[in-house]
Amino acid sequence: MSKYVHSGDYFGTDGAGQPVSGLEQGAAADAGANDAGANPNAGDAAGASATSADLSAEDAAGAADAGVEQSGLDAGGPADVALELSAVNGAGAADAVTEESAGGSVGATDPGAELSAVDALGTAAPGAEQGAAAADTADPDAQLSAGDISGAVVNGAMQSAVDASGAVDAAVGQNGENGANTANATSEQNAADAGGPVDAAAQQNGEAGTDAADPVSGQATGPGEMEAARELGAPDDGSEDKPSGFLNFLFGSDDSESPKKSAEEDPGTEPVQGKENENRQSNDPKQNKRDKELSNSVEESIEYWHGEDRVPDSLEQTKEVLTEIMGLGASFDIVFREMTFGGTKAALLFISGFAKDVILDEILKRLTYLTPDDLSSDAFAAFMQKYIPHIQVEKSEKLSDAMIKTMAGMSALFVEGEAQVIIMDTRAYPVRGPEEPSIERVVRGARDGFTETLLSNIALVRRRLRDPGLKFELHQVGRRTKTDVAIAYIDDIADKTQVKAVTEKIKTVNIDGIPLADKQLEEAIIGEKWNPYPMVRYSERPDIVASHLLEGRVVVFVDTSPSVMVIPTTFFDLCQHAEENRQTPLMGSYLRWVRFAGIFASIFLLPLWMLFVLHPELKPAPLGFIGPHEMAKIPLLVQFLIIEFGVDLLRMAAVHTPSPLGSAMGLIAAILIGDIAVKTGLFVNEVVLYMAVATIGMFATPSYELGLANRLVRLLLLVATGLFHVAGFVIGSTLFVLLLTINRSYNSSYLWPFIPFNAKAMGAILYRQSVVSSSTRPSFNKTRDNTRMSENEGKKGKP
Repeated sequence: MSKYVHSGDYFGTDGAGQPVSGLEQGAAADAGANDAGANPNAGDAAGASATSADLSAEDAAGAADAGVEQSGLDAGGPADVALELSAVNGAGAADAVTEESAGGSVGATDPGAELSAVDALGTAAPGAEQGAAAADTADPDAQLSAGDISGAVVNGAMQSAVDASGAVDAAVGQNGENGANTANATSEQNAADAGGPVDAAAQQNGEAGTDAADPVSGQATGPGEMEAARELGAPDDGSEDKPSGFLNFLFGSDDSESPKKSAEEDPGTEPVQGKENENRQSNDPKQNKRDKELSNSVEESIEYWHGEDRVPDSLEQTKEVLTEIMGLGASFDIVFREMTFGGTKAALLFISGFAKDVILDEILKRLTYLTPDDLSSDAFAAFMQKYIPHIQVEKSEKLSDAMIKTMAGMSALFVEGEAQVIIMDTRAYPVRGPEEPSIERVVRGARDGFTETLLSNIALVRRRLRDPGLKFELHQVGRRTKTDVAIAYIDDIADKTQVKAVTEKIKTVNIDGIPLADKQLEEAIIGEKWNPYPMVRYSERPDIVASHLLEGRVVVFVDTSPSVMVIPTTFFDLCQHAEENRQTPLMGSYLRWVRFAGIFASIFLLPLWMLFVLHPELKPAPLGFIGPHEMAKIPLLVQFLIIEFGVDLLRMAAVHTPSPLGSAMGLIAAILIGDIAVKTGLFVNEVVLYMAVATIGMFATPSYELGLANRLVRLLLLVATGLFHVAGFVIGSTLFVLLLTINRSYNSSYLWPFIPFNAKAMGAILYRQSVVSSSTRPSFNKTRDNTRMSENEGKKGKP
């Protein structure tokens, strides 16, 4: 190989053809130190005395000068190895007998030097061969570094290689072949031991040395051809188009066969990448199984990891399953407390944020007093029946029950050797106190409202309905969330067919969860996608829910939601408010009429006014004042659309605006926007006025969902009237009534008692009746018990 390949040789020169002088001086110094009478001619060195030949690699190592160390650093090798390297090179230059020089060091020189080294091998004394062997075994790192700076051969040795080229016999060829093989294997072994590939120049030198050191194999070409090819970067013979020479120095060697070969030759050496992967797999042998898990529920996950949904009789096995499924050890709030009670091992599983410390302390305090005599016969039965001082306790043989109820806040007690688990209700949810709902406020009446806790909401209803027929059926919805859903009804009043239909709908919900609680459950069981009107009534007041239960309705509670769903419902139910029933019948009727007028105005006031403006001949004589006296710069329809979207934007901003800033936002909307827009001539005064009236009517609607649906209908009627005038208004209003007529809330008419018409029930809608006058329940519910009181009691209540 060309001596210009090394980084120190090539880039450290002033010209392209001059090697680093320090490297040459180091090699010459080694040669001079080994044999005082030796000439730089390698041929003369071959005929030297046995005394000079017997000089070992260790003796030569002591004669290395600082220049050699510097040359070793320039070649990429460490400083402490450079001494050993110079000794090996010195032994090879003085006696020219080492197979290392023939296979590793000489391989990086010019072809003439390679030939000289082989010739020198044939004439070396046996003692020199022993010295070379000693040099080979001195230090593996020195052999590796020898490949790095092996190009540092003195010019005298290169010149004498031509003179001594004819002195090779068969034995010398054999020795050269053996030396080349030994040097090549040693170089690869040392490269593997070093933990990583050497630099590009060292790899190229090692490959060139292997090819050139064995003249018997026939791989080396002529001296001139080999030198020219390697300087130009051409691949060597048998290299399979791999880059070599100067291109290899620039771009590096991508030879992946050397690590494989070194690993095969040295069983104790493993590649770093393979060792890391093996360590990772050995540290976590279950990682592949975790990656392949595709469980959709707790039951499926238990069957995947445990094989069956049963409680293991070993606490260690239970702990392993909980670690894989519940994240025991990974989640800080999941606690698996292992203890010994009366000589029996047990473990308590609970969620730290849900467990009530007072209850658990009392249970554990009682169990710590047990002795082995107390648990001599059946420890599990003794725990269950005698020694757990708690009321809500149950047992189960399914591991899924223990996990699901633990995630719901309960505690599970596992006993060693028992394939059962004791589940205790020790939960205490973080809750807020009952407060009056902001949407359903009343002047007089109860101030308590539902919260996000299911048990608290049920207790508020139980407090008002102490009927033994009141039932609460508990179900769970969601494969992952396992959200508690309770269906409430009075057994001897509600329609059993309706209750069964609602229950079956809830059971058939197959989704991963309902984190948004009641609204997502409504979409799952009602199935109305594009209907703007609500098919259920939402309420946050316990008194309203209790009244609907007495009418025979079905109520659905969803955990984590402060509102409940009342099924079925009607359009007129959504228009009633609790304040009407807190006043006298007369005042309640008046409030109801005002509310109905506001709801009617929120739907039809703006389309009617636009119709009268577009067609003044349709206005009655008393309403001749209706209409703008001056037209604005913007068309009427565009004005209405802009104000509609502006009101919606203000409503959304009011929801997200802190309370102290709400008044400031109202002033900005009323003065800066409305007044200035009118004064500048962009809007008509009456447009702003009637839009404000319609907005107030929308806010007066008791049901928030109904108010939003009416606003959308008003917007569609405005567009239809503005585009098609009378025909648009008539057709739009007709379609609106048809939409309400065809709607059915769980097989009940949405416009009852208007369609189908029921005069008595319609009178009860328009006029609030006293309690003693309402002797029957609404007929559309198809209740089992239709009477509120007997006929005699009803007559006694009349004045």
